[in-house]
Amino acid sequence: METTPPFIEIDHVSFGYDPSRLILKDISLRFPRGKVTAILGGSGCGKTTLLRLIGGVHAANSGRVVFDGEVVKTRDKAQMYRLRRRLGMLFQFGALFTDLNVFDNVAFPLREHTQLPEDMVRDIVLMKLNAVGLRGAAGLRISEVSGGMARRIALARAIVLDPELIMYDEPFAGLDLISLGVAAKLIRTLNDVTGATSLVVSHDVPECMAISDHVVLLASQGRVVAQGTPAELMASSDPETRQFVRGEPDGPVKFHYPAPDIATDFGLGAR
Repeated sequence: METTPPFIEIDHVSFGYDPSRLILKDISLRFPRGKVTAILGGSGCGKTTLLRLIGGVHAANSGRVVFDGEVVKTRDKAQMYRLRRRLGMLFQFGALFTDLNVFDNVAFPLREHTQLPEDMVRDIVLMKLNAVGLRGAAGLRISEVSGGMARRIALARAIVLDPELIMYDEPFAGLDLISLGVAAKLIRTLNDVTGATSLVVSHDVPECMAISDHVVLLASQGRVVAQGTPAELMASSDPETRQFVRGEPDGPVKFHYPAPDIATDFGLGAR
């Protein structure tokens, strides 16, 4: 029986950019402190939206998002500033500032959220870049780095404030096999070394299964299909879970979005 309070709790949350079309519908999840949790699921099931709700980018239509025992209130600017100081976010496409070099991109959160002297900023930035293997790239412009390097720069920026919560949105997208393996190892190592809580949104089943302590599988409207350890999901006999984790083309999850009969759309009714 679980006795330790979760670090992040999603309590009966519903959300839709258009309230008449919900992306997440009455979803409840608990993310354990100090663990790597992978959030898997097909496109459009609400994985990225879930991270945005946790980060206070959007407010839930109903339900509560709880961050370390504190209900997230997106209209409370003081709370948002304080909570965001405790989290790091690796955006899906990096979101690096192209007019700044590598060093200044990583230094940006330190200059925005702290009043540290510039010599200390320099030391911290170089340490974080060294952690992702890019200390030698500090002076490069963003246009001079590869996609894999850009992802690692964004990771260095995400951890520069030593956050308690690190959220990764599709960290493996577009990476070659070597860069993918490096990124996965970094996520696991950073979590273990810092004691942070990590949430990894991804489509990449093998890498997530290799580095995660806990896995959540979502389907349409944020419906929780399965959750448990990687071994438990891989051994699941549930047809929807098996189809996703094994990449099977046929199963409960259909390729076509629900639509009227094709004869109706093309005016080919009975003749």
